[in-house]
Amino acid sequence: MKVRQRLRQAIDSLYAGGQATAEAYTPLVLECVRVNDVGQAKRLQSHMDLHYFIPNDTFLHNRLLHMYARLGKISDARNLFDRMLQRDIISWNTILSVYAKSGSVENLRALFYKMPFRDSVSYNTLIAGLAGSGFSSQALEVFLRMNREGFEPTEYTHVSLLNACSRLLDLRKGKQIHGRICVGFLGRNVFVWNALTDMYAKCGEIDKARWLFDRTDNKNVVSWNSLIAGYLKNGQPKKCIDLFQEMQLGGFKPDDVTVSNVLGAYFQSGLVDEAIEVFNLIKNKDKVSWTTMIVGYVQNGKEEDALNLFAKMLAEGVKPDSFTISSVISSCAKLAYLCNGQVVHGKAILLGVDNDLLVSSALVDMYCKCGITKDAWIVFDMMPSRNVVSWNAMIRGYAQNGQDLEALALYEKLLQQKLKPDSITFVAVLSSCNHAGLIEEGRIYFDSISKRHALVPTLDHYACMINLLGRSGCMTEAIDLVNNMPHEPNSLIWSTLLSVCAIKGDTENGEMAAKRLFELEPLNAGPYIMLSNMYATCGRWEDVASVRSLMKSKNVKKFAAYSWIEIDNEVHKFVAEDATHPQTEIIYEELGRLIKKLQEAGFMPDTKLVLHNVEEEEKFASICYHSEKLALAYGLIKKPHATAPIRIMKNIRVCGDCHMFMKLVSKVIGRPIILRDSNRFHHFVGGSCSCKDYW
Repeated sequence: MKVRQRLRQAIDSLYAGGQATAEAYTPLVLECVRVNDVGQAKRLQSHMDLHYFIPNDTFLHNRLLHMYARLGKISDARNLFDRMLQRDIISWNTILSVYAKSGSVENLRALFYKMPFRDSVSYNTLIAGLAGSGFSSQALEVFLRMNREGFEPTEYTHVSLLNACSRLLDLRKGKQIHGRICVGFLGRNVFVWNALTDMYAKCGEIDKARWLFDRTDNKNVVSWNSLIAGYLKNGQPKKCIDLFQEMQLGGFKPDDVTVSNVLGAYFQSGLVDEAIEVFNLIKNKDKVSWTTMIVGYVQNGKEEDALNLFAKMLAEGVKPDSFTISSVISSCAKLAYLCNGQVVHGKAILLGVDNDLLVSSALVDMYCKCGITKDAWIVFDMMPSRNVVSWNAMIRGYAQNGQDLEALALYEKLLQQKLKPDSITFVAVLSSCNHAGLIEEGRIYFDSISKRHALVPTLDHYACMINLLGRSGCMTEAIDLVNNMPHEPNSLIWSTLLSVCAIKGDTENGEMAAKRLFELEPLNAGPYIMLSNMYATCGRWEDVASVRSLMKSKNVKKFAAYSWIEIDNEVHKFVAEDATHPQTEIIYEELGRLIKKLQEAGFMPDTKLVLHNVEEEEKFASICYHSEKLALAYGLIKKPHATAPIRIMKNIRVCGDCHMFMKLVSKVIGRPIILRDSNRFHHFVGGSCSCKDYW
C-alpha cells in the first residue's frame, strides 16, 4: 500500500512541476508496471499527452502497452496503440496478443493483415488465437502460410496446431505435425507431449496416447487429465478410474477437470455411490462438478436425485448454465413432473438461456412428456433457431399424445424447411402411422428412409413396421419382414412380434417369439409374463403353470408395477391393492364410490383380464384396485373441485379394464384425465381416449 501511495505522490509532484523528460518518466513507468497500477499509468500517459511529450523510441509506450495487455485492459491498450506515433514489431505483437487472449477473432485477423511487418511471434499469436477460439481449420491454414513465408514455428506453435487437430478430430494432420516435432527435436517440452497425448486420445488412438504419456518427462496435472479424459471419451471408464488412483499415489493433486472426468467415469460404470464419495470430497465445487453429478444421476435413472442436487446447487449460489438446465429439464420430462419443469423453465428465463437450442429442445420434450403439447408448441414456435433434435421432440410429442395427424403434418413441414430427417424422426413418423392405422402411408414412409433420404432403416424402424402390419391384420407380411430383414432380429423385434401376437391371439407365432426372447434375455420377466397371459386368455392354465415354474427355476424376478401422481409439488406412488399410504382408508372409500357410480351407469369390471385361475370375487377385488385407479381416487380427493386435468403416470402399460374405467370416469365427472403409461399418453375426455383404444 505504501509503495502505491509513494507512486501516486511522485506522479502528483510531476503534475505540479509541469513538463518532464524521458529520464523522469522512465522510472515512474517501470514502477507502474512493476506494481500493476493501471490508474497511475493512465495519469502518466495523460501527463505525456498534456505536454506533447514524444519519446525518442517505443520503449516507454511498449511497457505501458504490455501492462494493459497483460491485465486485460483491451480499450486502454487499443487507445494507447492508436495514439502511438512510433510502432515497432513489439507494439504490433502486443496488441495482437490482446485480441488473441480476449477471443476477439475478427479484430485479431484484421490487425494481423494490417501489420506492415510480421515475425514468427505474430504468426504464433494468430494461430494460438484462432485455435483457442474454435477456428481450427483457419489456424492450420495460417500455419501453411507461415511456412511459405519462411518463419520458423516454435514449440508453442505446435501445441496450438495439435489442439486444432484435436478439435477437428483430424488424426492425419495431427500425425504430420507430430512428424515435424520429431524432425525438429521439439518433443521434450511437457506442453508438446501433453498436446500430443490429448490429440491421439481425442482422435481415438488411446494406446498411442498411453505410450506417449508413459514417456513424458516432468508430468503435470494436465498430462494426467489428457489421458484420463481420453480413456473416458474412448469408453474405458475402468482405466480412467485406475489412472486417477495412480495419479493420487504419485502425489499429484487433482483439479476440477480431473474430478469432472472421474465423476463421469464412475457414472459411466454405474458406480453411483463412488461418484458421490468423490463429489463430497470437493471443497470448492464449481459449476462443472455440479453439472457432471446432475447429468450422471440422469444417465443412471436417478432423476429425483438430480432434481434434489440441482436445488442444493442453487442454494450454494452456483449459477447453472444451459447444459445444467437442459439436464434438469430432462429429469422433469422422464418423471413427468410438470410443476418442477415449469419452475426450471422460469429459472431458464431468469438466466437468459431459455432460447438456447439445447434448453428449448429439452423444454419441448418435457412439456410433451407431461402431456401438454400446447405449451410444447408455444416453446417450439418461439425458438429463434431449430435443428432436427427440436423438430423430433415436437413430432415425437404429437405422436405420443395421440395427435398423429399433427405429427405427420409437422414432418412434412420439416421436409419443406429443407432439413434432413434422421432415424429418430422416422421412429416418430412410423409410430404415428401405427397409432392412426395408416398402413399404406406407413409403407411409403418406411420405403422413403432408404430410397429418398439415403438412410439405413434401423431395428427400431423394423419394429414399428412389424407392429403396424401385425395390428392391421397383415401377420404373414409381418413374419416375412422379420425373416427377411438385413439385421439379425434382436429382443426389440421379438418382443414387438410377441406383443402383436398377444393382441391378435396368435399363440403359435407368439410361442416362437417368446422362445427367441428366452434365449436372448433369459432373466427378463416380460416375455414370460406375456406368454403366460396369452395362455391364460385361452384358458390354458397348465401352460400358465409351466411358464411360471420355468420363471421360478431360472430365478426370473417380476418387476413391480406402480403409478404415481403429483399433487402440490409432492409425488405419491401406489402399487396394486396398496395399503401403505397414510390416507388409504379415504382413498378406498373414494374409489368404491366411483366404482358404484360407474356400475349404476352399466359398467362392470372386466374380470376376464385377471389372468389368474382364482374365484370371481378375488378377480373382482384384484382388478378394482390397480395402482392407477388408486392414484385417480387420491387426485379426486385432493382436488375435488378443480377443472384442470388429473395427471397420472404408470411404469408399465395400462390394462384394458383400467383404460375403460378412465374413459367412463372422465365422462361421469366431466373432467379430463391424462395417463402416461410406458408406451404413450392417454388423454381421456368426455368418455373418449386420444389413443383411439390403441394401447
